[in-house]
Amino acid sequence: MFVLHDSQILQILYKSLEKSIPESIKVYGAIYNIKNKNPFKMEVLVDAWPDYQTVITRPQKQEMKDDQDHYTNTYHIFTKAPDKLEEVLSCSQVINWEQTFQIQGCQEGLDEAIRKVATSKSVQVDYVKTMLFIPESLKKHKSSSNDKTELSERHKVDDSNKKRNFSNMFLDASHAGLINEHWAFGKNERSLKYIERCLQDFLGYGVLGPEGELVSWIVMEQSCELRMGYTIRKYRRQGNMSQISYHLEKYLSQKDIPFYIHAADTNEKILQTLKDIGYNICPCGWHQWKCTPKKYC
Repeated sequence: MFVLHDSQILQILYKSLEKSIPESIKVYGAIYNIKNKNPFKMEVLVDAWPDYQTVITRPQKQEMKDDQDHYTNTYHIFTKAPDKLEEVLSCSQVINWEQTFQIQGCQEGLDEAIRKVATSKSVQVDYVKTMLFIPESLKKHKSSSNDKTELSERHKVDDSNKKRNFSNMFLDASHAGLINEHWAFGKNERSLKYIERCLQDFLGYGVLGPEGELVSWIVMEQSCELRMGYTIRKYRRQGNMSQISYHLEKYLSQKDIPFYIHAADTNEKILQTLKDIGYNICPCGWHQWKCTPKKYC
């Protein structure tokens, strides 16, 4: 595989991957950020051009300086040829199997190749599968009736929050500690640094309670996924996450920024909220493989 540098070629690849959403959404979102200032200093690899079969985004080598920082050491993968992926992943020039890292993708077909190579490299794999949701706005044929319904619902949520003396705000790195404390994939020093970086470079949005405290939030990461969503227990079932979702969808859609979200299939409240506000469930799912060399286990 080789790195694509030319901005025009990256744009062509970006538009091509749009046809494969939702399976390509991880790589598609990462390339969006690479094309737009590339704040996480990532790069794009393909196996061929223009007739590519596999695309991988990863941090540039100098960014992966901490061998145990799997938050930074993250690879996003999309392939049209899962039967050939094992050969691609085995190459040390593509994946650094001496580090702890993550692979993220939206294709269940990646699993077999990842596990085979990991076994051959004496690397432990911790696998997580959840449900993937994309917004209605990513679909080509969005009806005007849906727009009117969402606008009406957004106004209802806004009016409700005004009555409760709640307000909205964009977040910054000062909120990283609270977010890290409640993030299921976090709660450690490396995740704290990662969240701080996300808040410095990407969008974070939250709801403030009546005393000015942050009670509900969500943060965008380097592949344009909205993650780390959480509502303080005391303020749950009050429409705060719906409020955040409505405003983010309007803001991101206006700026033509792709976005999506994942949620565990056991979290029935969040699943229903996402359905209610117009997100579509994608059968391909959301997949993450955390790969840890035995020396770090």
